[in-house]
Amino acid sequence: MPSLDPTIAPPSGTGPATRARDEKLREAARELEANFLAEMLKAAGLGETPDSFGGGAGEEQFGSFLRLEQARAMVDAGGIGLAQSLFEALKERADGAV
Repeated sequence: MPSLDPTIAPPSGTGPATRARDEKLREAARELEANFLAEMLKAAGLGETPDSFGGGAGEEQFGSFLRLEQARAMVDAGGIGLAQSLFEALKERADGAV
């Protein structure tokens, strides 16, 4: 039985290392989509302090955390499809760099 040369990389798309890399790329793409959506929610005025009966400085400071978590929930629910496009671009770039 011939031994495998450890210096030769396995074909693209196989092995636990490739699956782990793809999972990291997928998570990065999801986080990028969440940050994009958080900025869109901010531009839409979500989390702005009302003029009366607002939460004060604390509400203003922590509003970005609320927007980001709401954006992550949107991504978990399917998002707008940006994460899939980003994942495919990142994967293509990573496959070309290997």
